[in-house]
Amino acid sequence: MTDTATPMEGTPLIQPSTTDHPLYDNVIEACRTVYDPEIPVNIQDLGLIYTVDINDENEVKVLMSLTAPGCPVAGEMPGWVAEAIEPLAGIKSVDVELVWEPQWGMDMMSDEARLELGFM
Repeated sequence: MTDTATPMEGTPLIQPSTTDHPLYDNVIEACRTVYDPEIPVNIQDLGLIYTVDINDENEVKVLMSLTAPGCPVAGEMPGWVAEAIEPLAGIKSVDVELVWEPQWGMDMMSDEARLELGFM
């Protein structure tokens, strides 16, 4: 018998966000102020923000990806996201983590992003 980390069938690939937290909408709007310098669409609508987890202490954990691992701003973008969220009233701390699974795909973009980029 081998131990594998394969998720069970039906397990979401992306951890759900805490959408019921009172600060959630403000955090999402803050994420919409961050842009990839090479793409004229904010990172929320691009689908790069995978999970926003806000605990009872108002500590925010963001799991995000990039359009490609070799993105020139890979080292900077998590800091940009944290800097956008940290000034919000009520936020205690922000931790932004880059993840590569699941790999980002164009199907993760919002309809608004697809329209802006000419894919609709």
